[in-house]
Amino acid sequence: MSRRERYSAMKTARPLIAAGLAALLLAGCATAPTVYRAAASAPTAVGYSEYRLEAGRYRVTFQGGPGAPEAQVADYALLRAAELALRDGYDWFRVADRSTTMSGGSGPRLSVGGGSASFGRHSGIGVGLGTSFNLGPGPAYARSIEVVFGKGPTPRDRDAYDAREIVKVVGYGRAEV
Repeated sequence: MSRRERYSAMKTARPLIAAGLAALLLAGCATAPTVYRAAASAPTAVGYSEYRLEAGRYRVTFQGGPGAPEAQVADYALLRAAELALRDGYDWFRVADRSTTMSGGSGPRLSVGGGSASFGRHSGIGVGLGTSFNLGPGPAYARSIEVVFGKGPTPRDRDAYDAREIVKVVGYGRAEV
């Protein structure tokens, strides 16, 4: 390979390398860690929100950030329910309904395209094949639970939780009540 050919190859490769590095840097900067806090007013803001349905009954939602594990999002929804139960003077809560939604985080994609053009007496036809990979952090999960609060001993069923125990275990001892 001659000196001129090497220079030409390097000149062509530099913008491609720079574009690839810029994409990786942007993907890394675009996400924030999922922390336990109240959600901002935006509908897709990371954090918890609650809606009082009636006395002793709430719908609690925790929206995780991109890449947050689904289990962490579910635990944070339980933690908020436990905090609300304790704040309102209850000892336990039962999850009456739950749902999880996921957004973003699609995997590799493959696309095929074609086209044609006519230039006076000349025409051309082209076919293209492309692929892309999502280099982002992953999907964002949201967990919504409807909870009913109670007083006294915690019922012995799998959907009932001791509010103090959830704050102690999931909240790592953080009792902001």
